[in-house]
Amino acid sequence: MESYALLLGSTLSAGTVLALAALGLLINEKAGIVNLGAEGMMLCAAIAGFAAVVHTGSTTVGFLAGMGAGALLAAIFGVLVIWLNTNQYATGLALSLFGTGFSAFLGLGYVQARLPELPKFAVPWLSDLPVVGTALFRLHPLVYGAVVIAAALVWFLYRTRAGLVLRAVGESPQSAHALGYPVRRIRLAAVVFGGAMCGLAGAYISTVYTPLWVEGMVSGRGWIALALTTFATWRPARVLLGAYLFGGVTMLQFHLQATGVQVASQLLSMLPYLATIVVLVLIAQSGLDPCQHAGLAGQALLPGLLTLSFFLSLQNHKRTNACPLCANAP
Repeated sequence: MESYALLLGSTLSAGTVLALAALGLLINEKAGIVNLGAEGMMLCAAIAGFAAVVHTGSTTVGFLAGMGAGALLAAIFGVLVIWLNTNQYATGLALSLFGTGFSAFLGLGYVQARLPELPKFAVPWLSDLPVVGTALFRLHPLVYGAVVIAAALVWFLYRTRAGLVLRAVGESPQSAHALGYPVRRIRLAAVVFGGAMCGLAGAYISTVYTPLWVEGMVSGRGWIALALTTFATWRPARVLLGAYLFGGVTMLQFHLQATGVQVASQLLSMLPYLATIVVLVLIAQSGLDPCQHAGLAGQALLPGLLTLSFFLSLQNHKRTNACPLCANAP
């Protein structure tokens, strides 16, 4: 039972990364903007947060640095898309590519750096419970913070006037503008918030989840988070549950390897990406109209996400150097 408790705890930790990024992207898409640069923002935030912790020793400073880096890149994206009317899909992809390369360049001096050891977190009394205590009450505070943020977004979107205005801007910007609302500024604020959340997720990866810096360490989680918003039909509670589902798929590969299950490690490494593809196919087959829920051209987004997820799964498979299709490649 102890191994299953550890599996549940690691699932919640892995899902937190996806939940934070996906909740930020959900706000973007509620405002009618699709930011495909999540991967690049998370990588830049990861190196920013890691460097901040190396120099200050404070994880909180690392989180703030990551959020600042993500918000800055998102603000640049927002100005280009909202004010200069560049294509949001092309701009987002350019941001993702820029973030990947720029983070690799900045991280050259931090490859061998080490972070101070994190304190052990535990909820008093509850952490001593058998099985449940290990699974649920010995996690980093940000794991619980993700649940609080999801609940706050539910309240904001469906119980406040500001949330109603945000949804109106996404669903009918012309009507919102006719009523006197500053559509551009509202959208920019939503984009910056989404970037800050992606930045928080990136900083969490490099400072808590895997406290080290490795080039490309986000490993496609930004794309999975983008797909997760579609999978959850743009509802914060479903985003949270979906994040834990994908986190469980990610952790399942390590659990199966530890228990000695005779399954190719390459196949297990592809599970999160294959799960993303399956979910997007099911959404496409169900006839769901993303435009009806988010006020954006989501139907054009689904084929792109399918292609990107398939590409990421192949790339992850190739890293193992055991792909039979690539064995004879030069």
